[in-house]
Amino acid sequence: MLNIHVVPANNGWTVEHEGGGDGTTFPSQEEAVRVGTAQAKREQVELVVHGRDGEIRERNSFGHDPRDIKG
Repeated sequence: MLNIHVVPANNGWTVEHEGGGDGTTFPSQEEAVRVGTAQAKREQVELVVHGRDGEIRERNSFGHDPRDIKG
């Protein structure tokens, strides 16, 4: 399963699967994160939110977390 990314696009924000390709573009990051979160929950993958500079701002795991963290 491929993680879902919210990335900046020319005219808004795109929700796409890891590795790029075609995604759905939304006018606001808030709307893209809302849709991306719902999709990541359904697919039980991680949602990765990028800022305008392309750097990762936030990560949310919705299943299949590869790390074994105690506490």
